[in-house]
Amino acid sequence: MVKLHTAPYAVFLLRVTLGVLFLAHVSLKLFVFTPSGFVGYFASLGLPAVLAWAVMVFEIVGGLALVFGVYATWFAIPLALEILGTILLVHGKNGWLFMNKGGGWEFPALWLVALIALYLLGDGAFAVRSTRARAGTA
Repeated sequence: MVKLHTAPYAVFLLRVTLGVLFLAHVSLKLFVFTPSGFVGYFASLGLPAVLAWAVMVFEIVGGLALVFGVYATWFAIPLALEILGTILLVHGKNGWLFMNKGGGWEFPALWLVALIALYLLGDGAFAVRSTRARAGTA
């Protein structure tokens, strides 16, 4: 049974947590690996540099959108697709456990499912701009 009176707050907690995780994730790329290091890593995978920059920008914008609830469900699926890409291109070959060398796909898989759940649940409480029409508005 779903607790309808608290469900929006649970979605809020999920949404904000996912947003903070994306901001932390992109911070690692910016401040530890550095943008040039991340671009170089993308090149080592055979991916274009512009895609690395797009990923960093998208993680910042998407993370902020999730934290503040600005059309969060519109960002959830593209962010999930990005995580799926990391599983397929990077972490999948490293095995299940994320503590494996290079990080396995355990944590990204959880992240992927959580983003899909957020999409299915909606924006939750305290969303600045909901993707669902509000009652009494056009």
